[in-house]
Amino acid sequence: MVTVAEQANAGASATGRGTRLLGFLRRRRLFVIAVTLGAALRVITMLGYRPAMWFNDSYEYVSVALHLRPHPIRPDGYGFWLLALKPFHSFALVVFTQHVMGLATAVLIYALLRRKFGLPDWGATLAAAPVLFDAYQIQLEQLIMSDTMFTLLIVAVITMVLWHRTMSWKVGVAVGLLMALTALTRSIGLPILAVVAVYMLVKRTGWKPVLAMVTACAVPVIAYMGWFSAVHGQFAMTQSDGLIMYMRTAKFADCKKIKPDLQREQDLIPLCNNPSIARSQFSQLYLWWKGEGEVLHRWGADKWDRSINDTASRFAKRAILAQPGDYLDAVTGDLLRSFRWDRPVFPDALTWNQYQFDARGVSARDPVRLLKSPPSWPSYKGTVDRDMVAYEQGRASTRVYWPWATIMERYQRFAYLPGLVLGLALLVSAAGLVARWRTLGGPALLPWVAAAALVVAPAATAEFDYRYLLPAMPVAFLAAAVTLRHGWRRRRPES
Repeated sequence: MVTVAEQANAGASATGRGTRLLGFLRRRRLFVIAVTLGAALRVITMLGYRPAMWFNDSYEYVSVALHLRPHPIRPDGYGFWLLALKPFHSFALVVFTQHVMGLATAVLIYALLRRKFGLPDWGATLAAAPVLFDAYQIQLEQLIMSDTMFTLLIVAVITMVLWHRTMSWKVGVAVGLLMALTALTRSIGLPILAVVAVYMLVKRTGWKPVLAMVTACAVPVIAYMGWFSAVHGQFAMTQSDGLIMYMRTAKFADCKKIKPDLQREQDLIPLCNNPSIARSQFSQLYLWWKGEGEVLHRWGADKWDRSINDTASRFAKRAILAQPGDYLDAVTGDLLRSFRWDRPVFPDALTWNQYQFDARGVSARDPVRLLKSPPSWPSYKGTVDRDMVAYEQGRASTRVYWPWATIMERYQRFAYLPGLVLGLALLVSAAGLVARWRTLGGPALLPWVAAAALVVAPAATAEFDYRYLLPAMPVAFLAAAVTLRHGWRRRRPES
């Protein structure tokens, strides 16, 4: 039987916990407000666009969740996540988890800056604000796409490495497993492993945690590559890297300059473009479109073949070696496009529109409108529209609801981070790295290199796309915040 004294003690304990919680939140007042507003924007988005929004790549991820296999174009990490959520038969649940991932990314940035680098509440909140409030970030979370998960994993890896100044082998294993998930979500995650490993070696973390990290990352990745080899006959993560590099180079490749050996490499000749056809302003035409400029269809219906990928890879290498200036010009053009103040239509209107909140046609009189139905394209075992219904166990078409969709459409017109601001964040961090060259840039080195790699890699290997910039955004602002904090400490030693 509970005595009066025990009840009083329990009540006092509960009151004490409540007081401590209020004090905890009060000391982080600005961030609590920011997270609340960010969560409210995400709720409005989910109410406005139901059950989810779609990109061209979305349908293949769903196909992997329905018919598990190593996809030839992209790794299956995000497909595994859809597979895990499949029993709930809800795309709305999928995008809800992605909105939680977006908020979690902001929390990691804030916690790292506050606890490990001593930034004030307002400073750490400001660094996390782009993730919380950028309209294109929120729209990307509403898409059935892997980018939100990839962003969270990258930030989690960097947070864990910077959080532990002295790292044990157990922490190295945790970092390695996160890196494996990152690489299996998007292929660019694997080169980031090299960045993290070099950073840990430079900072003299010790060989044990580095070895543990590399091993923990290698085991899942090698297992996946073995599975891929058993299905596709190639020990790799994808068989699209050569085709994507061909896409990058086809925009400028000139077979008169490449001069392939016709006796030994006649298979490269069909990849040469007809000189009478005007060159496209964007590279994606040469891989994804079946028009006059695209030539890969000459091999047959399935261009995602190992032999075609190898041939396209050899062509791309020859083009880069024969025309290094043209290649650098194409890469530089995309990098400059990444740092523009405005957001012009690129690479084409179809792709650009898929990143927009669209509320046309809805009003108080007509509060619901069909925005997008899944296409009837052929899929792995059926058609895309049937795959959507099979996963959802019901309607999967995107419908727009007033007034929520209208709120987000108007919000997106001004509430986004211009590329120029991202460039300035990278410049601030770079200046800090140069100023701290004696310590090899300090802790800002890792997030800065990761952010720079996330910006440069698409321009160097594929083509500029607005969504490729979003994973670099939180990492770049993390690096800038760390840099500015160290600069402030040098001016104010007493702080």
